[in-house]
Amino acid sequence: MIDEMCPGLERKFCRLGEEITVRDGALIEGYASVFGKCDQGGDVVECGAYGRSLTALETAGRRVKMLWQHDPAQPIGVWDEVREDEKGLYVKGRILTDVDKGREALALIEAGAIDGLSIGYRTVRARKDDKGRRLLSELELWEVSLVTFPMLPDARVGAKAEAPEADGDLLRDLAAAIEDARRSLVSGSSG
Repeated sequence: MIDEMCPGLERKFCRLGEEITVRDGALIEGYASVFGKCDQGGDVVECGAYGRSLTALETAGRRVKMLWQHDPAQPIGVWDEVREDEKGLYVKGRILTDVDKGREALALIEAGAIDGLSIGYRTVRARKDDKGRRLLSELELWEVSLVTFPMLPDARVGAKAEAPEADGDLLRDLAAAIEDARRSLVSGSSG
């Protein structure tokens, strides 16, 4: 796993919502991290925390990786644009539908079963505030993953994936089956 190869690698989750959209079949864009918001682990990412890391990646000709559930053996696409703005860490990329997990990811997003993004990073500089929160001022960004359980609930996605015509019916059927199974589980556990 990536943790064994890269000691000290941490993860932050961000719920997909209005902040993330999927369009044109496999294009995904939105915010993987929102500045100034305290996550469920008590961390706050400060504005500018990714700047040095993004510059170093660009200088080296490398990209932030798009993974499935932080698994380095399961890349599912490419991030074509990763940048900071006043709101947070904006990402824009393509989920690859030629990859099995990429097709699954699109179906799960469309069904509402996957609603999170998570960053994999190493802390370079941080400090505690008077409330005990960790303020992250510099991070080394490694990857942004699509995940099931986000840690930062403030960013959400209203995603609707449009599948290519040849695969559209299959993906819609898969998404409907997943949604039906989710509903059955929810209604079964509340009864």
